[in-house]
Amino acid sequence: MNSVIKVSNLVKKYKNVDAVKGINFDVKEGEIFGFLGPNGAGKSTTINMICTMLPSTSGQITINGYDVEKQKDKVRGSIGIIFQENTLDEKLTANENLMLHCRFYNVPKDKRHERIQEVLHIVDLIDEQNQRVEEFSGGMKRRLEIARGLLHYPKVLFLDEPTVGLDPNTRAHLWKYILKLKEQEGITMFLTTHYLDEAEVSDRIAIMDQGEIIAIDSPTALKDELGGDLIELSTEDNDQAIQEIQDKVTGADVTVNGDTIHLKVDSSDAFISNFIKKLDIPITTLNIRKPTLNDVFLAYTGRNIQTNDE
Repeated sequence: MNSVIKVSNLVKKYKNVDAVKGINFDVKEGEIFGFLGPNGAGKSTTINMICTMLPSTSGQITINGYDVEKQKDKVRGSIGIIFQENTLDEKLTANENLMLHCRFYNVPKDKRHERIQEVLHIVDLIDEQNQRVEEFSGGMKRRLEIARGLLHYPKVLFLDEPTVGLDPNTRAHLWKYILKLKEQEGITMFLTTHYLDEAEVSDRIAIMDQGEIIAIDSPTALKDELGGDLIELSTEDNDQAIQEIQDKVTGADVTVNGDTIHLKVDSSDAFISNFIKKLDIPITTLNIRKPTLNDVFLAYTGRNIQTNDE
């Protein structure tokens, strides 16, 4: 499979701060490539450099064979971008917003109406095309921005925190359209997010933290690397429980996060009944689960991704 995006030794420095520290990765044609990490990890800085909106300090980026530094216009013509913030003109109708975008991207006049109707159909906004955007819900505005990003048939669609600020139901609804788009149009998608459930839809994920990429693989492969089961419990006296676990229990890696004791074991089925018998301190809560992407992030960084937002 061909690489649509290639990033080599990419660096971005701001005075004394290294925002991006020599990262390398590629994005395959037709895949959803996810950037997972907390706010401030360097995700948006990276995506801005790739999309020609921010110069790099050093390194090389190519998109669809075009050099980002030397062929900016060619790059811009082959990508679509959905920004974190709403950039629609809310006093215009949906149709007028899309027509304006057609002009910016030099879509031929005789193709504009057809293209606009096509993308509005993809995001189910045909019936609302003549409404002013200020009348739209947050989810409808996001869908319109996706439609706008598709007007010039981009090779790559960038989605920078596409559902930030939306409620869970609207987020789920919007993802239905994004996944339908990938299936129908085969567009390569580059996603930045700090939502774990969104990252799960990616074909591959790059986990980014403090300006560095610390792992790249499919969500399943990253979780499988951890292996085993995770047991989370609280007791009436966690300090005493931890001491008992250290004295009496084998076959478990023990960590503590707040009021919860975490045990990593090869198999919870084989472990749990014997474990409960050995523990004298009463257990107040007990949960058994498989590793998540947050556990992957925790394993690499020693921190939870959810608690690292700015």
